[in-house]
Amino acid sequence: MYYKKLNIDDEYNTPKYIWEDVKEYFPPKDKIVWEAFYGNGKSGTILSDLGCTVIQSDVDFFSDENKKIIDTCDIIISNIPFSIKKEVLFRLKEIDKPFMIIMPASTMFTKYLKEIFGNEIQIIIPQKRMHFLKDGILMKRTSFDSCYFCYKFNLKNDIVWL
Repeated sequence: MYYKKLNIDDEYNTPKYIWEDVKEYFPPKDKIVWEAFYGNGKSGTILSDLGCTVIQSDVDFFSDENKKIIDTCDIIISNIPFSIKKEVLFRLKEIDKPFMIIMPASTMFTKYLKEIFGNEIQIIIPQKRMHFLKDGILMKRTSFDSCYFCYKFNLKNDIVWL
């Protein structure tokens, strides 16, 4: 598996409001969620506070040593590192578990998304532009839009507007 070292500028974390906006789509508490990208460690706590049963640890998402976590979890929910989104998508397809991940909206127009998932992706579009945390500070000038990309979530519609 191809592994690319994370870019230092890729360390943006997810504020609580971003996950609160989609908590109605979260799985029931009896399903185990893997927050696959540790970041500052707070996202797993936020998901847990919002009712998810969460596995989270600072591990290499691409490592085969994650087999126990992959076998244990039912769903993956995460804000992935955008600089390696293509590699993450390939790995998610290999894992083949339902997921909800945050990515730039422009990803929906990429050839690789279509090649990896065909028409299996559903998208939740937020009401407003997402802003992320950098070094604990909420950034207010994000220059692109992001969406929630879902796989095997069985949403009522392929595009959901919040």
